[in-house]
Amino acid sequence: MEILIYGVVQSVSLLLMAFGFSLVYGVSRLPNFAHGALYVFSGFAAWMAINRLGLPFLAAVVLAPLASAVVGMVIYQVVLRRVRGMEMSEVIATYAIGLAMLEGLRWAGFRGTSYSLPPMAEGVAFLFDVPVDYQRLVVVGFGIGIMAALWVFTHHTKMGLALRGIAQDEQAAMMLGIDSDRTATVALALGSALAGLGAMALLPLGNIVVEEGYKVLIYAIAVCVVGGLGSWGGTVLAAFVLGFSQYATVAYGKAHYQMVVMLLAVILTLVVRPSGLFGQQKRLEERV
Repeated sequence: MEILIYGVVQSVSLLLMAFGFSLVYGVSRLPNFAHGALYVFSGFAAWMAINRLGLPFLAAVVLAPLASAVVGMVIYQVVLRRVRGMEMSEVIATYAIGLAMLEGLRWAGFRGTSYSLPPMAEGVAFLFDVPVDYQRLVVVGFGIGIMAALWVFTHHTKMGLALRGIAQDEQAAMMLGIDSDRTATVALALGSALAGLGAMALLPLGNIVVEEGYKVLIYAIAVCVVGGLGSWGGTVLAAFVLGFSQYATVAYGKAHYQMVVMLLAVILTLVVRPSGLFGQQKRLEERV
């Protein structure tokens, strides 16, 4: 039961880390390598709002993802709009922006382990005699709530339907009057906000450190590659496969192998099924 319960928690945690990256790529085919930096930026923004501006925690939880969304919009309008369609330039540009953000935070003095966010709920619950702290239950609730909200947004709003249209067939959607740049801007803002929301749920479980941005980026890429780049359903399934694999590694006393498990899963996926579990990219025999 411990592996089952904490495996679900770890899986939802991976999903919160990866959903924003998957959404941006699925809609606009932009690999946002600044995703991890936006995650950490949201954490520090919330910390600043609480400890420097004196705002209540719930206000910081709302404002930090909004600030991350604004940064995402600026990144697209200032940089990515000019290099969109040039795949290598997109990767280099977003990675350079993410690197600049993370090292800029370090230069500004955000280093060490003295920064943290308070938990949204304190205490411990017992599920089938397994102790689970309330913050981890909040993480699971966040994940379920975000998935439900995204489904409603993409199926019952005009902008959400436009995002789905661009994701399915960009040329046909543009012929019907959907603005590709506008939807890409919204997608990057939404993906950045999702990174921020994930940070609000996960960072209270530890400290806010710059290095977390690099780890979150690796985890997000691993989940999306295994699930299939651009596939939201594949992202969910891959998060659970990798989450349970990671926690099983921890449960059997090999916690330092968690990153190895992720990277081996990526390599195995690329060898056996390069497009991922639900990916739509061309297979090798179709390209040759």
